[in-house]
Amino acid sequence: MQTGAMIFLGVILVLFAGLDIIMLVSLSKPRDERSQIIVWKASSFTLLAIAGGMALDVIENYVRAQPMTANPFVRLEVAAIVYFMALMYYKKKHGG
Repeated sequence: MQTGAMIFLGVILVLFAGLDIIMLVSLSKPRDERSQIIVWKASSFTLLAIAGGMALDVIENYVRAQPMTANPFVRLEVAAIVYFMALMYYKKKHGG
């Protein structure tokens, strides 16, 4: 593999690991009521998005008669990205 591609993938891996850490820290930190509402809304949106994506995968694999193949690393990164974006949206919306 080329050196540029390895560097790019390494940066992406570090970025995703950072998003995972941000997600875990923001869920475990004690906060005031307004901040808890922001985290709850972001968490529920993330759960809805991930569950909806999995439901679409199940339907697609059933229609195509293919076995279920889900990469847990990809699911975790998608959850971290969706959570981070929802957290930023709700922080801006509610003034966090």
